[in-house]
Amino acid sequence: MTTDVRVLEPAEWDAWYGNLIRAFGGVDESSEERELWRALTEYDRSIGVWDGDECVGSAGAFTFELSVPGGACVSAAGVTMVSVAATHRRRGVLTSMMRRQLDDVRSWGEPVAVLTASEPVIYGRFGYGTGTLNVNAEIDTARVRLSVPPGTDDVRLRYAPPADVLDACEAVYARLVPGRPGMLARRPGWERVALLDPESERGGASALQCVVAERDGEVAGYARFRVKPEWTPSGHNGTVVLEDLEGLDPVVRAALWRFLFGVDLTTTLRTRGRPVDEGWQHLVSDIRRCNLRTRDALHVRLVDVGAALAARTYQAPVDVVFEVEDAFCPWNEGRWRLSGDPKGASCARTEDAADLALSVKELGSAYLGGVSLASLAGAGLVRELRQGAVAEASAGFTSAVAPWLPHGF
Repeated sequence: MTTDVRVLEPAEWDAWYGNLIRAFGGVDESSEERELWRALTEYDRSIGVWDGDECVGSAGAFTFELSVPGGACVSAAGVTMVSVAATHRRRGVLTSMMRRQLDDVRSWGEPVAVLTASEPVIYGRFGYGTGTLNVNAEIDTARVRLSVPPGTDDVRLRYAPPADVLDACEAVYARLVPGRPGMLARRPGWERVALLDPESERGGASALQCVVAERDGEVAGYARFRVKPEWTPSGHNGTVVLEDLEGLDPVVRAALWRFLFGVDLTTTLRTRGRPVDEGWQHLVSDIRRCNLRTRDALHVRLVDVGAALAARTYQAPVDVVFEVEDAFCPWNEGRWRLSGDPKGASCARTEDAADLALSVKELGSAYLGGVSLASLAGAGLVRELRQGAVAEASAGFTSAVAPWLPHGF
């Protein structure tokens, strides 16, 4: 089979995007959705695989700034829109795209690539490790009570059309990005994604609603949600479906959660993709009736090991030599000395003896501080070559708060 892997041209977008939609089941999209994704596509960072005039593969990379431990952001390629036509499976199409893309990311000087995976098993062989987990919950608000901290009653809540308060909500989000690894600094245009509200995706629930939390006349938090009414012979049994919630401090967040628990004519609050360490879990009266489930979220790939490890800080002093295996990006292979602490870090090639041996996939998993090197060592995926090196490195890599990806891309 002869195929052509090339950078996407604007005139090719419909065929390229059509291949993607078909690969994900061919679900119809609204014209608003389609045009938004067309506008967000970065053509010079997108590639297609063509068999004659037919597009049989697609992949793109959004330009992101990814928050890392220490509050800084690192340039990251947000891998997206990956598809292979079912007629061209097992012919090396995906591998050829991943090869081209990672070479491109390296040439752009971006030390990290990230993605969310429709099938996580696919991307491990290209060096991506699971870096964050998210929590889904289905809370029985008819039985679960929420305790709130002092000052919650001082927060003013009001309904507002989501589009009318979009700028204020984005300002809240932007202030929170440095405080939690894994969050993405949103570029202009991305704020529109949160407002997409096609009826076909509501699942019988209402149009998107928004409540903002105000303090001293300023927006300090918000919740975007839907309400799905339901009636049974015994009465109301509606569901609140939370889409997004952010707040600048625990009191504001508690006020928003209390509101969601008390929406009239509902008995269930359904959430998805929330931080694993979110504070509401400590305020509920019965955590078992919240039905928590975790799942993988952001997958992380270090494209430049030295630059990536030097871009973050470390909770405790660390001075360790890694022996890195990376067959797919061999420029990363070999020994790297990482020296870091809460103030900064450096990472450079070294000839010194290695303290730990691991693959770039495990480094990606540990990079944001949500997966411990000690846990990976316990699974046999990190080999300790100097006694005590696992404990030292694991303490340094830990993040004070769990990393969290707030939305997909």
